[in-house]
Amino acid sequence: MSALALALVLAAAIAHAAWNCLAKKIAGGIPFIWLFAVLSAVLYSPVAAWIYHTHRPEIGLPQLGLIAGTAVLHVLYFILLDKGYQLGDLSVIYPLARGTGPLLAMLAAVLLLGERPSWLAVAGGLAIGAGILVLTGNPAKLGDPANRRPVVFALLCGAVIAAYTVWDKIAVSAFLIPPLLYDWAANLGRVLILTPAALRDRQGIRDQWRRNKLAIAAIAVLSPLAYILVLTAMVFSPVSYIAPAREISILIGTLAGARILREGHTRQRLAVAGVMVAGLVALALG
Repeated sequence: MSALALALVLAAAIAHAAWNCLAKKIAGGIPFIWLFAVLSAVLYSPVAAWIYHTHRPEIGLPQLGLIAGTAVLHVLYFILLDKGYQLGDLSVIYPLARGTGPLLAMLAAVLLLGERPSWLAVAGGLAIGAGILVLTGNPAKLGDPANRRPVVFALLCGAVIAAYTVWDKIAVSAFLIPPLLYDWAANLGRVLILTPAALRDRQGIRDQWRRNKLAIAAIAVLSPLAYILVLTAMVFSPVSYIAPAREISILIGTLAGARILREGHTRQRLAVAGVMVAGLVALALG
């Protein structure tokens, strides 16, 4: 992976962990998801229009199909993530969801896209994955249904992450859809999909906006920004390197959960983070 791709991924990791910390504090269901999707579409529309005007990318049926597909996948992602945050801690849901995704994405990239990561890169991805799994805590706790439910949502979220990572790699690298325009159009698709359900809870929309407007505005900026940076890196780097490398955000997110949200276990998670950093270095060198 090039130094530029690594820099983009690390910047994305910081933005991603920040908006997830805010999302955990709110966990406001569909009204909340719809609000920041609408605001994102509005805020990024001038830049998307400028990119379309200057680049004139081909937008035919295949491109529209890819945009529609990622819109559906991201609706599932946000709903599963929000439900997981309603039921569990950030330092459990975030590592599980983000950890499952890259390992599945790497496998899918090898099997479906024909990518061949080096053994060093594979070892780095596995090291990051192992560190993430340790951060989730004691597996014996999963015998308790109360602990198992949030984990199920997190694992389903991870599977969706793997699906949209490979899907979006094809969109930006094979079909050459500009990353920001692609993410903006997909976000607009999410608004259209979620609007009927959101409007059935108008009071929920009003309550969420009244209580959380600043956090919603921050998420509206940071959530697309984080993924646009990743999509940009995907244009010129293999997804089997990008997907695991971006999971360094788990270090940031888990520490935010331990310190800012006071979920504890800081020392243990710092030790595991060292393994994840080693995995990131292996990915960069691979």
